[in-house]
Amino acid sequence: MREIMGYIDVAQVAIWLFWIFFAGLIVYLQRETQREGYPLEHDTKPGKFFANRLIFYPEPKTFALSNGQRIQAPNGLGDARPVPGTPTARFPGAPLQPTSANPMLDSIGPGSWAERADMPDMTYDNHLKIVPVRVATGYGVSSGPDPRGFDVIGADRKVAGKVVDLWVDRSECIIRYFEVALDSGRNVLLPNTFCDITAGARPGVGRVFVDALLAHQFADVPGTRTPDAVTRLEEEKICAYYGAGTLYATPLRAEPLL
Repeated sequence: MREIMGYIDVAQVAIWLFWIFFAGLIVYLQRETQREGYPLEHDTKPGKFFANRLIFYPEPKTFALSNGQRIQAPNGLGDARPVPGTPTARFPGAPLQPTSANPMLDSIGPGSWAERADMPDMTYDNHLKIVPVRVATGYGVSSGPDPRGFDVIGADRKVAGKVVDLWVDRSECIIRYFEVALDSGRNVLLPNTFCDITAGARPGVGRVFVDALLAHQFADVPGTRTPDAVTRLEEEKICAYYGAGTLYATPLRAEPLL
């Protein structure tokens, strides 16, 4: 190997350049991952934030969004919402015990939701991304049972309502939600990932089983501002409500297994 100096050769220089580049890449990626969700709040001292680290905390950057808005990140803003729960122990990361009467609506535990923009997701060509099939008339069920007309059954094996429409993601070409008509006359969205679909012997006859909620709890599913569109914030709250039901739908679910 050709020498550059008496004890340094090209291979040594190349490996050191690689390690310097790799260390710089780690610092860069670590800084970029901290543009959102910071500063961090202390686990055991609500309202107290950790100091920003000099090396790994990035400088604010302005992002131009497709809708014409401009946002800056990091912006130094924390989540000011009060936490409706108390830690079960005095160590960082301890589980929270809900303190409200209905934790399924309080953004806690598996029902936590982020304060996303209260505007709908849009497709690349600036159309509403998630809409019911009554609007996106060119979409339908290509294989498997069509759940429209199926009864929606809660974890208590009682009927909560009936599927009346499907909400399709026009960017991904998949069904995101089922629209459920409740006996009260209100329509709510049901994420398809919480469903177990069983088709009956005849078309339009079957059931959609939802273990996350009891039948009467569908009445409190967060709604949408308009009947044919759902905003990002509304999606967060809807999905979080079903997620909360996996732990808080019944008192027994929040108890230990042993």
